Amino acid sequence: MAVVPYKEKESGKKEQVAEMFNNISHRYDFLNHFLSLGIDILWRKKAIRLLKADQPKQILDVATGTGDFALEALALNPDRVVGVDISAGMLEMGKVKMKKKGVDHIIDMQMGDSEKLLFEDNTFDATIVAFGVRNFENLKKGLSDMHRVVKPGGKTVIIEFSRPRTFPMKQLYNFYFKSILPIIGKLISKDQSAYTYLPESVDAFPDGQDFLDILSEVGYKKIECRPLTFGISSIYIGQK
Repeated sequence: MAVVPYKEKESGKKEQVAEMFNNISHRYDFLNHFLSLGIDILWRKKAIRLLKADQPKQILDVATGTGDFALEALALNPDRVVGVDISAGMLEMGKVKMKKKGVDHIIDMQMGDSEKLLFEDNTFDATIVAFGVRNFENLKKGLSDMHRVVKPGGKTVIIEFSRPRTFPMKQLYNFYFKSILPIIGKLISKDQSAYTYLPESVDAFPDGQDFLDILSEVGYKKIECRPLTFGISSIYIGQK
């Protein structure tokens, strides 16, 4: 049973996720940094540094949202970063952000579905995703398509929430994620379901070794998982 934001609706996960992000897009950046105490910024920096030696020139940022990970990727000095997302609201916020920062000639924000990427095989030197694969309707299909569009030898770097396994972090994390975060998220975003969906979707996500197994299944080699901040998140790396 797929975890969805709006349980009372009949629409599929993809439509519901797009609707949810459209609803919260105006407060998304603020909430992201606020609720993670800004640690998400450090996680993105760390993930991008893992691609430094590869010097990718063409980068695809899947589930780009408002483009924070795409912006971080500029540290690699790429020729072009394409950010794709299914939420028009998030993309609009992202486009405004890129224009303001004067990088809209390098970062191209496009409407796109992670499971049906509109690019030729072997197009990108690297693909990246931050906190997006959890929202895929069909996880294997999305990861397969990302594998398809990356060049042989190219890497995919994914940041995703995971579940801390040790005391007391596990207990603190569960309390914060299930009791505090939904209340603050609801108050600020005005969306009843978005920040209840977040802990539910993390709970349902196959993290750690389970996720590495899926990466291997869809064709990635040299896969590894690097836990971040007591296992709250993890960076996953795979090579084509």
